[in-house]
Amino acid sequence: MSKIIKLGRNRSLTLTKTRVVDFSTYLGVVLAFLIVNSMLNGDMLSRSFRGQLVPICCYIVMAVSLNLTVGILGELSLGHAGFMSVGAFSGVVAAMSLQSAVPSEPVRLAIALVTGAACAAIAGVIVGVPVLRLRGDYLAIVTLAFGEIIKELINCLIVGCDENGLHVIFNLDGTKTVSDLGLAEGGIEIIKGAQGATGTDTIASFTAGFILIMITLVVVLNLVRSRSGRAIMALRDNRIAAESVGINITKYKLMAFITSAALAGAAGALYGLNFSNLGATKFNFNTSILVLVFVVLGGLGSIWGSIIAAAVLTILPEALRGFDDYRMLVYAIVLILVMLATNNAQIKALFAKALGPVRRLFAKPQKGGAANG
Repeated sequence: MSKIIKLGRNRSLTLTKTRVVDFSTYLGVVLAFLIVNSMLNGDMLSRSFRGQLVPICCYIVMAVSLNLTVGILGELSLGHAGFMSVGAFSGVVAAMSLQSAVPSEPVRLAIALVTGAACAAIAGVIVGVPVLRLRGDYLAIVTLAFGEIIKELINCLIVGCDENGLHVIFNLDGTKTVSDLGLAEGGIEIIKGAQGATGTDTIASFTAGFILIMITLVVVLNLVRSRSGRAIMALRDNRIAAESVGINITKYKLMAFITSAALAGAAGALYGLNFSNLGATKFNFNTSILVLVFVVLGGLGSIWGSIIAAAVLTILPEALRGFDDYRMLVYAIVLILVMLATNNAQIKALFAKALGPVRRLFAKPQKGGAANG
C-alpha cells in the first residue's frame, strides 16, 4: 500500500512540475511581448532592433518546431530551412494573389500562414514517408539534400497572377523569363526565378509573430504531454523496447516530423511577408545549422531554452556590431560560454531553486491519509 501511495506522490509531483514549466513558458512569452510592445509604442527601440522583431519571432518558432524533431523525437534533421522556404514562397504567393479578393491585410496574413503551414506539411509527408526509415547520419544527409533541392527548385520557379488566376512556369533550362507567363494587363509578377519574390507587400507584424509563437507552444506542449508525445519520447529513449510493446514507429515519427514541418512553414510565411525582396538563397544550409544551434544551445527537449537561445542569438550579432572586426570572435566566445553554462549542474540547480516558490504555489495539498502513510 505504501508503494502505491509513493507512486501516486511521485506522479503528482511530476504533473505539478510539468504544469509549472508550461505555465512559466506561456507567462514568460506573454510578459516579453507586453514589455517589447510597450517599448515599441513608446519609441524606445532602435530602428535596427525594430526590424529584427518579426525575424526573432520566426526563429523562435523554427527553434521550437525543430526541437520537436531533434529533442523530443531524437532524430537529426538538417533540412528545416527547406520547409521554411516552402512556407515562405507559398505564403507570399497566397498573400499577393489575394490582394484584390481579400483587401484586409490581417486576413490575408492569416491565410498566408495557413497556406505556408499546409504546403510545408505536404512536403513533410513527401519527404518523411521514405526518409524516416533512415536513422542518424543517414537521415541528416538526406534531409540536408532535401533542403538544397527545394532551394534549386524555387530558383527555377516563375509565378505570376492576373484576373485569370495563377501562372506558373518551371524554368528548368534557364531560357524562360517573366514575359513568358503571358500575364494580362494589371497582372502581378510574384516570383521571378533566381531573383526570388520581389515587390512583396510587407504585411507581417510583431503581433502576428507573438500569436504564431503562442500557437506553436500550445501545439508542441500539448503534443509532448499527450499519449502520442509519450510514445514519441519512448521511440527516442529506446526504439526496440517501444516497438516491442506495440508502438507504431512510422506513425509517431511522421506525426512529429509533419508537425515540425508545418510550424516551420508557418514561420517561413511570416518571414517571407516581412521583406519586400526574398531570394531562395536565404534558406540554405547555413540557416538550417543556425536553427540547430538554437536548439542545441537551448537544450535538447527544452522548449523554454529554445525560445531564449533563438531570441538572444538573433539579437547578439547586431548588438555586437560596434566591435567591428572582433564581432564574430565575441559571438563565438558567447556561444561557448552558453554551451558550458547549459551543461553545468550547479547552474541548473540554481534555476530549479529559483522556481521553487512557483512550484509550491501550484502544488496540490496532500491528503491526510497519504501524508500519514
